[in-house]
Amino acid sequence: MSGDRVASWLPKTLTACLMPLAAARAGLVHVPINPVLRRMQVAHILTDSGATMLITQAGRAETLDSGDVPEGCAVALEGEIDWVGNALPPSSHKPVSLAAILYTSGSTGKPKGVMLSHANLWLGAVSVAHFLGLEPTDRTLAVLPLSFDYGQNQLLSAWAAGASMVPLDYLRSQDVLRALEHHQITTLAGVPPLWVQLIEADWPEGATAHLKRLTNSGGALTAPLIAGLRARAPHTEIYAMYGLTEAFRSTVLPPELLETHPDSIGRAIPFAEVMVVRPDGTQATAGEAGELVHAGPLVAQGYWRDRERTAQRFLPAPAWSRYGGTAVWSGDTVVADADGLLRFVGRDDEMIKTSGNRVSPQEIEEAALASGAVAECIAFGKPDARLGAVILLVARAKAWLAQDEAAATLSRHLKHELPSFMQPAQIIWRNELPRNPNGKLDRAGVRAELTSDG
Repeated sequence: MSGDRVASWLPKTLTACLMPLAAARAGLVHVPINPVLRRMQVAHILTDSGATMLITQAGRAETLDSGDVPEGCAVALEGEIDWVGNALPPSSHKPVSLAAILYTSGSTGKPKGVMLSHANLWLGAVSVAHFLGLEPTDRTLAVLPLSFDYGQNQLLSAWAAGASMVPLDYLRSQDVLRALEHHQITTLAGVPPLWVQLIEADWPEGATAHLKRLTNSGGALTAPLIAGLRARAPHTEIYAMYGLTEAFRSTVLPPELLETHPDSIGRAIPFAEVMVVRPDGTQATAGEAGELVHAGPLVAQGYWRDRERTAQRFLPAPAWSRYGGTAVWSGDTVVADADGLLRFVGRDDEMIKTSGNRVSPQEIEEAALASGAVAECIAFGKPDARLGAVILLVARAKAWLAQDEAAATLSRHLKHELPSFMQPAQIIWRNELPRNPNGKLDRAGVRAELTSDG
């Protein structure tokens, strides 16, 4: 039925790649689920989205427990789908119709679904294809998860330009480098942890023979990363981008400005209006910090079935906005220089960005508490040169458990319930956790204590 949500929990198979187009043309709403997620996260997304069907593989389906798939949601195995017939026709649905729900973690609570229209996805694809200068002869290596907005755009921007896309699920950085050479790749999108891995690897002689461009998002390109990529791919253009799922991409720094403005996230991409706004809602001047606010047709439709959080993030654009309408108030602080180039200052929420993933501290804490071994705990990120941040978990064991027994139980539980990128790098056990004057756990104090250089 039109408007039904259809979820896919798959690696980068043919079905996973075609679902964004096929679901849209059928009038369905696609809900891609990151293949590295475990049953606890999958069950939440299926229930929250109200999915009427889950398309997956037999091995994955067998990991789901009774009750994980909600009543009214059928499970279809990928092997039962036969992709034969003519090419998909253009969609006949309205541009404002809901086309996809992409789940992204918030700073608190479980992942929330960002609602994207046909227009959001199409204009995002056209925008990226345009500023990257993609052509029909280009070949994009798709290494990012298709459940991410950045990852899904690998498909759509390449196809919008009439180019080819090569899907790759990789285990080692060497797999990526071999694919660059073997498939004569011209375009590679990645996040900083991938660049770290690639820089440390041995590059085949032909890896960069056809490589025209690298695109980065999901974290800042540091000077060492830029230098390392330049050394290994000296004739390749590097595009530094900034974005958020609620508005897809917001800014891009042209490659020719990367050397002179390495700390910049650039200017607004096509179809985007990006503003720097003071706390009183007025426009910040050059050199003055303010909140990044994004307006225009790339702005999503809000959070699925979550009016409260939608009302907090999706607000009327400032009165002086060119586009007007609803804008995304990012919560990120930026500064514009005299030339209008933006520099990222900081993120106001407590999200942990690790290995290119946004991780909710509360989701880790809930999983730890569900183990039965932990009385209370605090999760947060500690800056890390390779991963962006590593996850630390500070915990107090249940009173009747010895710490060794609690540690073993918690470790087994987290490995079973959480994907690898959400696993704490270190679990620190305490007899007591500090509290603030309001009686709440002193998260800021614990974070400051354990992330300080000293």
